[in-house]
Amino acid sequence: MLLISLMDVEKKQHHAHAHSLLRECLKKYGIAYDENTPVVKNEMGKPSLAEHPEIFYNLSHADGIAACYVTDAECGIDCERVRPYRPNVMKRAFSESERQLMEDTPDAERDLMFFRLWTLKESFVKTIGIGISYPLADVNFSFIGDNIICNEKNFLFRQYIIRDGEYVVSLCKKI
Repeated sequence: MLLISLMDVEKKQHHAHAHSLLRECLKKYGIAYDENTPVVKNEMGKPSLAEHPEIFYNLSHADGIAACYVTDAECGIDCERVRPYRPNVMKRAFSESERQLMEDTPDAERDLMFFRLWTLKESFVKTIGIGISYPLADVNFSFIGDNIICNEKNFLFRQYIIRDGEYVVSLCKKI
């Protein structure tokens, strides 16, 4: 189950807002979730429900957006508001083919392309539970039409571009 909320909340409320989405998602699974729900974390800090190991979830939030993904396998989600990208981040986090893709993208669409790639990378590392300590340039993405191509096998990716490119939400699920 995927829930996305476009809502301007104060920065200090982003985390709580994302958890309210998780609460709504878990209701559909018959699970009451609140601040007292037992949660365990893996060695890298990825949380899971202590009493429901069959349920996997991940949360993300950014300026004006929060998202929650709940499913039956390891998963990750990342959402971002599109803004001017930072070339230095691209240099250390993107593969050579991704940098070429960025160069081939028209200037007017380059910020969006950056965040399409970035959110896919983030959703992947969140799925595997490592976070950005993973060498991001090692996971490579490209697009053929609406299809997302990745060099890592056994993962399914989806992406949503919201409000004419104002936001990008990417999901990853281990299959």
